[in-house]
Amino acid sequence: MIKTKAYAAQNEHTPLAPWTFERRDVGPHDVQFDILFCGVCHSDLHQIKNDWFPGIFPMVPGHEIVGRVVKVGDHVKQFKVGDLAGTGCMVDSCRVCENCKQDLEQYCLNGNSQTYNGLEQDKKTPTYGGYSNTIVVNEDFVLHISEKLNLAAVAPLLCAGITTYSPLRHWKVGKGHKLAVLGLGGLGHMAVKFGVAFGADVTVLSTSPGKEADAKKLGAHHFVVTTDPEQIKAARGTFDFILDTVSAEHDFNMYLSLLRTNGVHICVGVPPKPAEITAFSLLGGRKSLAGSGIGGIAETQEMLDYCAENNIVSDIEMIDIKDIQTAYDRMLKGDVRYRFVIDMATL
Repeated sequence: MIKTKAYAAQNEHTPLAPWTFERRDVGPHDVQFDILFCGVCHSDLHQIKNDWFPGIFPMVPGHEIVGRVVKVGDHVKQFKVGDLAGTGCMVDSCRVCENCKQDLEQYCLNGNSQTYNGLEQDKKTPTYGGYSNTIVVNEDFVLHISEKLNLAAVAPLLCAGITTYSPLRHWKVGKGHKLAVLGLGGLGHMAVKFGVAFGADVTVLSTSPGKEADAKKLGAHHFVVTTDPEQIKAARGTFDFILDTVSAEHDFNMYLSLLRTNGVHICVGVPPKPAEITAFSLLGGRKSLAGSGIGGIAETQEMLDYCAENNIVSDIEMIDIKDIQTAYDRMLKGDVRYRFVIDMATL
């Protein structure tokens, strides 16, 4: 077994603190890489606090993980010691269901293994995430990372990046489309970058007027303050797609009114409470309310390669791991531009 240092929550009421545990030894098909940087996702806080479902404790969060390979199993073919490597939100899946066979492991019908707060495919062994110094993952769920880009700024691509890239690709959003990005946070700023790169006309919808300059700097063509009734009135019926990244409660019916006929409102944020949606919001214009998770492994690698070719990374603020609770507090206030990344050398 491999002794591993980490920060963990012992239960939903305690702050993160240093913890030591053991990872499995490197098997024939495994890759071990030492973690250099780990992004901080809003879902880390949701899961620590049991906002969505009861957690598995102690819990080591972190699913935006990048580092350098230190050991590979005897049968590993795609990685060698010294390579850069990454792991996102899942570390395994059943491999045999209909979805897995279509490279949709994120929708594994038998349940994929989440990188943390989950179970390995034996359905017994807890998984522990990237707020740690090293990780062991089956090579099929390890991603190649380009040497071209700032490694710390690549880390959030493994969740915030693929969570926005995947739906934009699925719905073929691009030239000729009007795309609204709802919320300009960790997910939203990546949605703007991808939407612009794909050729769409991009509008940011935000409750914060102060974010307009940042939205334009990121490439957005337009900005709508959603607390201004006149701006909302002017925007009604104008968008082909809304990519909704908001993880707080909000009025879906109002946002659905901004869609054109046949428009699609795509949810990637996860508010803690169910939304109330009237049928008339959908019937008037044959509108769709849809959702999307992360991408599969092949699509995530496609996204990473696209980012390397087009010089796309996340806007980040580096933190010391001892400051993680302060980072969570700031994240709740929207005080981050736009993703915290932990320098794991501070562990």
